[in-house]
Order: sequence, then C-alpha cells, then structure tokens
Amino acid sequence: MLSPPAHVTDPTPKRVRRKEARPGELVKAALDLFVEKGFAATRVDEVAARAGVSKGTLFLYFPSKEDLFKAVIRENIANLFPTWNQEFKTFQGSSAEMLHYAMDLWWLNVGNTPASGIVKLIMSEAQNFPEIADFYQQEVVAPGTALLQSILQRGVDSGEFVHMESHKTVFSLIAPMIFLMMWKHSMGACAASARIIDPQEFIHIHVDLLLNGMRTKNHP
Repeated sequence: MLSPPAHVTDPTPKRVRRKEARPGELVKAALDLFVEKGFAATRVDEVAARAGVSKGTLFLYFPSKEDLFKAVIRENIANLFPTWNQEFKTFQGSSAEMLHYAMDLWWLNVGNTPASGIVKLIMSEAQNFPEIADFYQQEVVAPGTALLQSILQRGVDSGEFVHMESHKTVFSLIAPMIFLMMWKHSMGACAASARIIDPQEFIHIHVDLLLNGMRTKNHP
C-alpha cells in the first residue's frame, strides 16, 4: 500500500493515534527497564512513567506485570517465528547456507537488538517466575529449536549432512547464541571486552566448525 503524500494530513485524530500506540510504547518501556533493572526489581509505575502514561492506563492493557513481560517476549521474539518459518519453506540454497542464514537472521533480529536482554532475564530470574519461564519455553525455545532442527533434518534427508540425532545436535547451535547474548549483557558491556569478540564472525566460525563434522564426503 502506498503512503499518502507528505502534504496530506492524517485524518486520524491525534488522541486516537496516541491510544493505538500505547501498548507498543508500554512494551518498549518495559523491555528497557526489565533489562536495566531486572524483572523483579522493576515496578509497573516506573514502566508507566517511562511510557508517559498513568499506572491505571498500563493496567487497562496489561492486567499484571507478568502479562506485560509476556507481551515483551511476544512482540520482540515470538512474533518473528511465523515469518521465518514461511521464509525457510521456500529457501533455495543448500542446508549449510540455510544454517548460516538462520544464525545471521537470529543475531540481526534478536541478538543484536535490545531484545537480547530477554535471554539474560529468563536465565537469571526464571526460577523465581516459573509461569514466565513456561511461557518463554512455549513461545521462543520450542519454535526456535524446531526451526533449527528442521534445517539439520533437511540436510540429513538430502544427503548433505551425515546421519545425526537432530533433536540433540540442535543444542550445539543454540549454545553459542546464548553465549553471545549473555556476553553482550555482562562482559561485553565493558568497552575493552566488547572488542574481543566479533559476534557475526564468531557465529560463522562456530557454524563452519559444526559443518565440518556434519557434512558427508560427497558435500565438501
């Protein structure tokens, strides 16, 4: 759909546009504060204040802080999977190329964005908030694991990769991504440490190491 020319005034009243934008503004404010302070330490009135609304307005959209955190997970990570799944169904390259592309896609859309802080939050606070941990498992871990596993299985089925238990091998791909996101929000936050690792170079080195062990002799 074409956008209206710059000189055409949006007929939607400003108050309506503001109301429609509020959930997104609250989710963004919540992500920033959760990453800065932690989930447990963040108060809902702080989120509301950063988003420029009252606490009562926040509760109109999100009945609890847990619901707000679920929205943060859904909007920043979980909602990406339907598009990715559709894209990979029509991928034309080799499974090795597909694997490199998938890892790049994750880094560019999650790991190298503020959403990477969600991983640190889940790992540090999941034990105290099992409902959030279960939600993250269902909305992020399960579909992410299934997507990577399908790429490995594609390679096995085509004869490109050696036979493997893809449901176990997949965690060798997930581990370096978790490491990078944890590094980013710990040692990587220090200027000197940040220069030690180039994330995308690290990703491709790791994938190549795995591919050297997974490729069949007929697929150099």
